[in-house]
Amino acid sequence: MASSSKGATNTQLRYFVALARNLSYRRTAQVLGISQPTLTAQINALEKSLGIALFERSRSGTLLSPEGRVLLPFAEETLQASVRFEEKAKDLAGGAQTTYRLGIPPTLGPYLLPYILPELHQRYAKLKFYVREAAPSQLIQGLFNGDYDLIISPSSQESSQLIVSKLFVEPLKFVMPSDHPLAGTKFVDAEQIRGETVLALEDTHHFHHQVQDICGEIGAQLARDYEGTSLDTLRQMVVMGMGVSFLPGLYVHSELHRPDELHVCELKDKPIERQHNLIWRNTAPGRIFFRELGNHIRQIITQTLGHAVQVSED
Repeated sequence: MASSSKGATNTQLRYFVALARNLSYRRTAQVLGISQPTLTAQINALEKSLGIALFERSRSGTLLSPEGRVLLPFAEETLQASVRFEEKAKDLAGGAQTTYRLGIPPTLGPYLLPYILPELHQRYAKLKFYVREAAPSQLIQGLFNGDYDLIISPSSQESSQLIVSKLFVEPLKFVMPSDHPLAGTKFVDAEQIRGETVLALEDTHHFHHQVQDICGEIGAQLARDYEGTSLDTLRQMVVMGMGVSFLPGLYVHSELHRPDELHVCELKDKPIERQHNLIWRNTAPGRIFFRELGNHIRQIITQTLGHAVQVSED
């Protein structure tokens, strides 16, 4: 029998398996809900495409050929795999059973994710995140490049290719050594810290540029010789009396377990804060689920961190 380049279809395999089980064209057609000529045509087409006879036909009935007996378990396995494929596709269409690459700044990730990831795991048991930390500018570029599926970032870059869902506003706290003359006050006037040496992170961090802008507004001096590589380093520099600084509210909430080391306060009549957003590409297959995910993250933050940050309205 001549072979054809056309492969077997799922329908043809389903008909083949059904006929192999019933060994009767009439009975098989009834089971499948099709006409007997349709069944015959499909089996003939399958045999032609494979280049072999799957059945022996005689007046006494229909039997599987030796080749048909060999191929039957493979056909059954293929059909089962097809069913599993469709079921998995339905699961993934809901977005709750896959692994997403999540990008987040190092000044936020360790102080936010421990609060939200366990709750997300409870709601979406099979949802997984591969988390990588990077500066916001790198996160945005990585999102464009496909390195990330979604990011949490303070970046507000305008782009028609991105969807930005606001999550929460985080206050920046003013911190000073515990022996600083202003220590003990809840609010400090901007005039009182004019000329102070303000410590910041390295300029690769988005946080650095925010502090730089603040110093320019209030007339403080941004230290250039001593830049921290992490928030922990920055805190230790303040404790050692090298200057004052601004620290993110979530870091203060999560890490300052020894309040006697430094004093935390705010600038009077000048709230300083940063907006955090969940961002994804507008062409992402999971974009509908990402919107749902953002809503759930806001709910979690309201319940667990509502006293430390202000949840945004998307």
